[in-house]
Amino acid sequence: MSTQIATAGFPSKKQLKKPELLAPAGNLEKLKFAVLYGADAVYIGGQKFGLRSKAGNFSYDDMKEGVAFAHQHGAKVFVAANIIAHNEDFDGMAEYFQTLYQLGIDAVIVADPAIVEVCKQAAPKLEIHLSTQASTTNWQAVQFWAEEGIARVVLAREVSMEEIRQIKAHTDVEIEAFIHGAMCISYSGRCVLSNHMTNRDANRGGCAQSCRWKYDLFEEVEDEEEAALPIIGKKELPLFSENDDEFTMSSKDLCMIESIPEMVDAGVESLKIEGRMKTVHYVATVVNTYRRVIDAYCENPDEFVFKDEWREEILKAANRPVTTAFFYGNPSEQDQIFGVPPKMAKYDFAGLVLEYDAATQIATIEQRNRFEVGAEVEFFGPKRDNFVQQVTELWDEDGNQLTDANKAMQIVKMRVCQPVCPYDIMRKEKK
Repeated sequence: MSTQIATAGFPSKKQLKKPELLAPAGNLEKLKFAVLYGADAVYIGGQKFGLRSKAGNFSYDDMKEGVAFAHQHGAKVFVAANIIAHNEDFDGMAEYFQTLYQLGIDAVIVADPAIVEVCKQAAPKLEIHLSTQASTTNWQAVQFWAEEGIARVVLAREVSMEEIRQIKAHTDVEIEAFIHGAMCISYSGRCVLSNHMTNRDANRGGCAQSCRWKYDLFEEVEDEEEAALPIIGKKELPLFSENDDEFTMSSKDLCMIESIPEMVDAGVESLKIEGRMKTVHYVATVVNTYRRVIDAYCENPDEFVFKDEWREEILKAANRPVTTAFFYGNPSEQDQIFGVPPKMAKYDFAGLVLEYDAATQIATIEQRNRFEVGAEVEFFGPKRDNFVQQVTELWDEDGNQLTDANKAMQIVKMRVCQPVCPYDIMRKEKK
């Protein structure tokens, strides 16, 4: 079933500016997949000053290669330097921004006002975007940052669709908003749970995701003998029974795939996907799907029809159930996950297409997760429709028959029922 978004039958009268699709890239490989699968820009982290210290992150050499690849394909590269800085964090910061500018980085994403000033002085021609960590929720704050030389403001996660419209009505500053990915339970991601529980500073890149741990609630009991109830420890009475779900602070994932028309009509210049810690399969699937929806709507908004296959495709990359978060009102308990998350279809990145021989219909595949003869696999890519087939035959590079591909990064050959291209992905559903 499809959903009709606008009245069909007449030529489009809307004059739409197609927004940028901004994708995460935790390492150089993910950057290349993001760009090839349709991102107009990617955001990466360097080896300091960013909020994802556990991501692969980029050396200067990686940045140089990534910038060259992105620019060759018409895409931009932004670097996140969005920590909340302490005094000792400023060592080497000016030189860092100067190097980023020399490497051709298109913009930096910054949250701390002091870091904004360092960047402006050290690399005055380097474009600055204000991070969502700065918690910008109103048009007057957006205007303030514009007067400080900020080229783009990444809005706080708590901003609604109506507030976005008001911000765009009062300002002439580029706006960026998240459309997909994990949500932090804390206000705009500003949290100290990780600091308290693990001594890892969440606001300087060390978040241990303490909010996603399993919790229980207890009541302190003053007199154990009077309580006459089972006590945990010395004076703690459990508030839930043994079979109750654990209490958690885990939000469902953000997903705005069906609301792209509203985001475009509201005038958001950049639509941002979260996930520098996510897999290549996640990045390729999510970017590819949003690319198709954005292009379809902007090409002919008056006759745009949302396809159910887009929703189904995006959920193949979801780790958790999804929500629209704050865009249409304050989230409720329905937007949280309590206890064990419901099961969702999960897929493995089984193989990457390296070559295809049209004469023999044989594809050369680089194995990424084990698959075997008889398995049902699905191929998808940026320039093709998905198709499903069974693995009927497998050979190694020397032509020897195989029953499975069970070695990491193993190069194998298999017959495919439709043409494929390099960088197409083969995946399989987890059983």
